[in-house]
Amino acid sequence: MTSTGIRVGVSSCLLGNEVRFDGGHKHDRYITGTLGQFFTWVPVCPEVECGLPVPREAMRLLGRKESPRLVTVNTGVDLTDKMLTYARRRVAELAHEDLCGYIFKSGSPSSGMQGVRLYDANGVPAKVAVGLFAREFMTAFPLIPCEDEGRLHDMGLRENFIERVFAWRRWRDFLAGGRRPRDLVAFHAREKMLLMAHSVKHLRELGRLVAEAGSIKGRGTDLFDRYGETFMTALKTHATPKKHANVLSHLQGFLKDQLTTPDKQELVEVIESYRTGQVPLIVPLTLLNHHFRHHPVDWVADQTYLHPYPGELLLRNHV
Repeated sequence: MTSTGIRVGVSSCLLGNEVRFDGGHKHDRYITGTLGQFFTWVPVCPEVECGLPVPREAMRLLGRKESPRLVTVNTGVDLTDKMLTYARRRVAELAHEDLCGYIFKSGSPSSGMQGVRLYDANGVPAKVAVGLFAREFMTAFPLIPCEDEGRLHDMGLRENFIERVFAWRRWRDFLAGGRRPRDLVAFHAREKMLLMAHSVKHLRELGRLVAEAGSIKGRGTDLFDRYGETFMTALKTHATPKKHANVLSHLQGFLKDQLTTPDKQELVEVIESYRTGQVPLIVPLTLLNHHFRHHPVDWVADQTYLHPYPGELLLRNHV
């Protein structure tokens, strides 16, 4: 798998750019140092790009959750229309950037993807809003993986987000190669174990779509669009140790005639240790990969599940 050219949108301040209201930044070294080795960043600062200065008066969201107003804190200037006009134009531009993900700034009245403070008429805040720009982006691109930098400190959320970014890249590359039914069959075959780790329900639904692909009613582009939507929805459903253990046991079945009884027992015990939280996912995966190197199975070797993103990210060391 190559990560070259994976373009991800990001709030500009997270890269260390001094664009915040106080003239500062919110440099996130995990984003620039670790993820920056694999992603090409497309920075966006809605406030600066819509014409506001640095430094500037702080802003906040007021009113209703469904249609909040963006208002300056001290002078009460309403910047809602200015921000929405910009946001719609910028989102249209980003449609041409081939983005495979977006990392928003948590808590920002423009770029927070959830839990942004919304103030009522009495000045009492509740963390229930979405930033104006973030809302426009996520509405326009519902399948593009989005997260905010604060939530990326949760290892499960981090792993899921990054996995989905690479999955969206694979799907976009598939579409760029043409929409041929036989290619969809091959794509689905490679993704089966990864999908099983997330949602058996969606895996079955995708299987039915693939079965339709060769029929007359399945020859339109709509089938591929439905597959892509269901594929990304499945991966958004979080994998759990129990689901992973099921996949690991399934893969172990391909070795039933090759392993000695002690090796089989060791693998069973390691998978159970992972399921009960005693070891991280990388431990049973490493043991399985060891056995498959000695007893290769082509179908297994092609499974995205074994290498859904670069191992250097060390994500499976923590889930």
